[in-house]
Order: sequence, then C-alpha cells, then structure tokens
Amino acid sequence: MNKLCLLFSLLLVVAFGFVNGGKLEYDIDKSKEKIGIYELKNGNMSVKFTNWGATIMSLVIPDKHGKRGDIVLGYDTVKDYKNDTTFFGSVVGRVANRIGGARFSLNGAQYKLPKNDGNNTLHGGPKGFADVIWKVMKINNHSEDPTILFGYDSKDDENGFPGEIRVTVRYLLRSDNRLRVTMKARALKKATPVNLAQHTYWNLGNHDSGDILSEEIQLFASRFTPVDEHLIPTGVLSTVRGTPYDFLKPRTIGSRIRELGKGYDINYVIDGPDDPKKLKKTAIVKDKKSGRMMKVYTNQAGVQFYSGNLIKREKGKGGFIYKPHAGLCLETQGFPDALNHQNFPSQIISPGKPYKHKMLFKFLTAKDNKSDKSSRLAEIDFD
Repeated sequence: MNKLCLLFSLLLVVAFGFVNGGKLEYDIDKSKEKIGIYELKNGNMSVKFTNWGATIMSLVIPDKHGKRGDIVLGYDTVKDYKNDTTFFGSVVGRVANRIGGARFSLNGAQYKLPKNDGNNTLHGGPKGFADVIWKVMKINNHSEDPTILFGYDSKDDENGFPGEIRVTVRYLLRSDNRLRVTMKARALKKATPVNLAQHTYWNLGNHDSGDILSEEIQLFASRFTPVDEHLIPTGVLSTVRGTPYDFLKPRTIGSRIRELGKGYDINYVIDGPDDPKKLKKTAIVKDKKSGRMMKVYTNQAGVQFYSGNLIKREKGKGGFIYKPHAGLCLETQGFPDALNHQNFPSQIISPGKPYKHKMLFKFLTAKDNKSDKSSRLAEIDFD
C-alpha cells in the first residue's frame, strides 16, 4: 500500500510539477507546454514571474518602517492571468499600444490586423505576446545578480504581422533594489514592426492599499502626443505646459485628473538625446504613507502614463477587489500608431537591424533617497 501511495505521489509530481527555487509549478495547458511560477530574490527585494506572457506577478520590497509589501497588481494563479483583460504585469506586443484602423503599410504592401479595441488593434491584437507561453531559456537565482530569461518565436502572419521574429525578455535583480529589464527582437527574414512594452500596474502603497491618486509623480517629458476620441495620436507633438498633462514638477496624480474625465492614458515624449545606448531619466513616483519611491529609466522615445482608468472591480490577489485607479502603468515604448505617422520614430526592424529596449526600475524609501546617486544611471549602458 505504501509503495502504491509513493508511486501515485510521484505521478502527481510529474503531471503537475512544483515550485522550488524557480522550478516548474504546474502544467495547465492542454498542448503540454509548461507554464510555471518562478521567483528571484536579491537582498530585500523578491519578484515572482510566470512564463505566461513573460509576466511580473509580484514585487515585494520594504516600506519606510521595514515592513515588506507587494507593490504590483495581479492574481494568485496562472489561470486568472489566462483570463485577464487588463494585461496585469505582462509583456505586450508584437506592437504595443494602438494601431489606428487596424492597418498599416510597409514596403508597398498593405497589412490588415485583427481589431480588438473598437476599430483599432491594441497591444498586438486579440492574442498578442501577453497571451502566449514563453520559453524559460535561463534562470539563475544563485548569482550576485539573479536573472530569468524568457524567449518567444513569433511566426510570420501571426496576428497579421509580417515576418518571423525571435524575442527575448530578461529580468535581472541588482543589489540596492534595482530591477533591470531588457527586451530584444530579431527579424529572421524580412522587415516587420516591433514595439514591446512592460505592462505592470504599480501601487507603491501595496497592491491592496486602495487607489494611487495621492501618489506623487514627476515625468521628465516636456511634450506629449495628443489623441482623438479613439485614443489614436493626431501626429502632433504638443507641450505639456499649461495642461493637466504637466508633471515636469512633482504633484499628485489626482490633483488635476477630473479635468480629463476618466484619467490619464497618454504617451509622453521623454526629454533627452535620442541615443538607444543610453538610459534617460523617465519618471519618479512617491508614496508618502509608505515612504516608497520608484525611479524609472529607459532608452525608448516615449512612455505611456496610464492611471488604471478602466479597472472595474477586478478580483485580484488574496481576493482583494481592484477598482479604477488601483494602480498606475509607466509603459516605456515607441510612440502609439507610429506605423501610420512618418514623423514619429520608426518601429521597423529588419534582419540587419534588431530591436533593443532597456528599462531600469530603482526602488527606495525616503531615507534611502538622501544618499541615492542613481541619477548617474542615466549614463549607464547595459546589455
């Protein structure tokens, strides 16, 4: 009888897997692809991921009192992420944000895409990179800089986009509570558009602490890309000065949000030189109650500031109900609908011209900020 129980237990482990130091948690996909939950730790910071959508599930850091808390909105199970419509924590693409009219032209050919946002294509279409299983290419939780590398091969004509591409996303935890993200894409045979974004919803007070309207934000962006009623850019670059979009000086997110109706969902043009090898200071977010602060850097031209306007009673981790403005997104990116605006920076890659997107998130408390020298990170290059 004991032998039978042992055999049955072994069969369960083989069938469903387990999580232990970054190993497979379970297999829930009928195609036999493995979907797991993985955790990296470094110092006071720990981050959980799933290879469904190369998603950040949680990020736990201390507050000013030393109490650890999760500052990422999300779900308890991978099954919930598979049914998600909010893109909690996922990597979105092949082309993030909106493509107006769900169409574009490239090298004389017209491409029609599936519509999943009114008349537009949003975040790559109805089954974009947020809704596929990524391969775990590498995981190392025992080095000075713990890292996990996800990979995905997107086929020619997937969601209507031309050409096969090979994509990787690397998450790396540095000391002093830094999360480094590098997203790369390589076209294998022909030119194609690529614009990836990391779609984590942040709440520095803790994921279950309420709304983010009292959090203070500063955006290092003097211009933005105005949109029409369908959230498609007009093609103009406008100054933020004198508008509710002006966060050149720190102020709370809720201070002028009523002037915009539902809230913020707009692309900002990040100040600084257009040098893909350098990181630009992008944003600083502060939560006075917890004392936490987040600094964001990127090599991209734009950042989408989204104040979680469309979150509608979403049941999240621990059964907590997320409501509008429960979290904020800072999606570093190329400009929305750039495929239909020649004056916007190009998003076309080719076999000899790969894509490389770098982000750095630095987490501090108020006392740490006094001695922080991370402003120098704007000059740092990394692979």
